[in-house]
Amino acid sequence: MTEPAPLSRPHLRRMLRKARRALTPSEQRQAAHGLYRQLAQHPLFRRAKHISLYLPTDGEIDPRLLLRAAQRRGKATYLPVLSAWPRTKMVFQRVRPGETLRPNRFRILEPRVNAKRQRKVWALDLVLLPLVGFDDAGGRLGMGGGFYDRSLAYLARRQSWRKPTLLGLAHECQKVDRLAQASWDVPLAGTVTDRKWYIAQAPLESAAP
Repeated sequence: MTEPAPLSRPHLRRMLRKARRALTPSEQRQAAHGLYRQLAQHPLFRRAKHISLYLPTDGEIDPRLLLRAAQRRGKATYLPVLSAWPRTKMVFQRVRPGETLRPNRFRILEPRVNAKRQRKVWALDLVLLPLVGFDDAGGRLGMGGGFYDRSLAYLARRQSWRKPTLLGLAHECQKVDRLAQASWDVPLAGTVTDRKWYIAQAPLESAAP
């Protein structure tokens, strides 16, 4: 009996996006609270002073409870902001409580561009990334735009893993057995869902609560 052919990345992306969009508003709220419980008191989150998060869209798990918690604790919080030019570039800009946001070209809310409030990605402590699919070996399937991979490409040239720590955030329904990784994919240190941690890199072991 032959093995079934693995799903292509576009096919897998469509299937997993459909699965997360199928979650009800109540399930999304429960997932957001579960994610908060998994991360809010974890040493990686508590120790980080500069944290990048994201605002959810298309059924992504919602990290806004973590964003507000970080701001209450006096941490500097950042959101990804797309550049007008080049259009393939993404930067990380500080966002403060109550700040007015506007939709970008993908209709995702972001701060108005202000270069003085932007921070180099290597100067962040923790980056919490959205994703479409993940595995337990650090693989991440994104939306296909490559914005995070381009921003983090420098990590592939380093001899050892350094800042920032990269954690994917996801619903359990987004987990797959194994993702075939492209040469440009940047591996995650792990992925956190509303139910558990999937640790992919040894440094996270020493940060366990």
